[in-house]
Amino acid sequence: MKKIALCISLLAGATGAVSAQRVVADKIVGIVGDKIILKSDIDGQIDQAKRENMLDAHPELGDPCYQMQAQLTTKALVLQAEKDSLPVSDEDVENELDLKIRNFIQIYGSKEILEQIAGQSIYQIKDNFRQAIKENLLASGERKKVVDDVTVTPTEVKAFYDKIPKDSLPYFESQMQVGEIVITPKNNLELDQYLRDQLNEYKSEIETGKRTFELLAKLYSDDPGSKDRGGLLQVNRADKNIDPVFLNAAFRLKEGQVSPVIKAKDGYDIIQMVARSGDDATVRYILKAPQVADAEINSAKGKLDSIRARLITGALNFGQAVALYSEDDNSKQYGGLMINPNDGSTFFTYEDLDKDLIDVVKGMKSGEYSQPMVYTDRLKRNVRILFLKSRTEPHRMNMTDDYNHIADGALAEKKNDIFQKWLVKKIPSYYIMIDPDYLQCPSLHVWAQYANPETREAKAPVAKGTN
Repeated sequence: MKKIALCISLLAGATGAVSAQRVVADKIVGIVGDKIILKSDIDGQIDQAKRENMLDAHPELGDPCYQMQAQLTTKALVLQAEKDSLPVSDEDVENELDLKIRNFIQIYGSKEILEQIAGQSIYQIKDNFRQAIKENLLASGERKKVVDDVTVTPTEVKAFYDKIPKDSLPYFESQMQVGEIVITPKNNLELDQYLRDQLNEYKSEIETGKRTFELLAKLYSDDPGSKDRGGLLQVNRADKNIDPVFLNAAFRLKEGQVSPVIKAKDGYDIIQMVARSGDDATVRYILKAPQVADAEINSAKGKLDSIRARLITGALNFGQAVALYSEDDNSKQYGGLMINPNDGSTFFTYEDLDKDLIDVVKGMKSGEYSQPMVYTDRLKRNVRILFLKSRTEPHRMNMTDDYNHIADGALAEKKNDIFQKWLVKKIPSYYIMIDPDYLQCPSLHVWAQYANPETREAKAPVAKGTN
């Protein structure tokens, strides 16, 4: 039963949650206002850091003093957020809970397996961690409120850079910003009708018992993510990552029932309700991806050829072309720049790029546009041209090539300094209790000096200064 302990510990570490059972068994090692800190909150965070092999890069995560300071800070932020009536809606909490649960369902394969390992239903797991999720959202919101308006000047950026020892400046691989203008060719109507007819035939076979939904999904579904599982999918009614058309169709079904053919974001589907518990459900589905005729692909290429010619002559700039013609919503909101999924920035190394883009981008110079390219996104063929906005060569960090990176670091440092000053001013206004076992932590000196009298009498000498 080691997996049970692992799962519960992972959930606790991810949320800082405190269940009713833990309150009974745990020792209270800290209090801020009316918010308590349990020893298992400290131990759980350290255990999680060990499991995720984070201690080599961040050894402080294994330090009980560091974890206690983090817990005290979080509780103080929650108190202030409640005092400021910071809005955190029930919907925000439920969405965050659903995200956590989905992550664990992906790890273990299904909702049923997760419940078996945890020894609890999904609803019980959510109930145990709902308050902790809300506190985390409140703390994050309050910290954001304190530092949200902080900015840095070029002088501050330069001062931050000058403080970095020259032999410690990071080495950057070649980085680039890549834009795109995307056209999505229209589906072939005759082929679309053929797909709908196929799905209706599958639905008939399932309902007459000729073949099972699971078998048909394995044989014919175009979705590689669920095909091998017989189309099996765990869904929640509030999941914003799933097409609402798909969800609405699924939750109208009774157990065992198969839906009519529906047109969703990725193509055409039929859905079978396997099991449902409130807003959670297990379904199977068969997806047939939309088909695009070669004539439509060639038409899109021709349109992009014309746009490219106007870009090259200067009759149109890239931003205008994106606004007028691009049909990709994700890059369009960033002025056509592609977003690196690894860090959310607009900068890519060659390792970050898809394989089909590397050779193309390597052959381009900054400011150049590629020929129209066919690619597949969400199981559908699209056409795009690429724009290489910028590219740096491998180098040590410097103010010329890396100003934005340096400015981000300077801003983070300034925000942290301002937040620490804010926190030091707030600490005296809270009731604070710290267990004597933690009073020798130098990083807790500011907290300890304002702790309740019985704590101060028990405390050992601590180093001056703050961390």
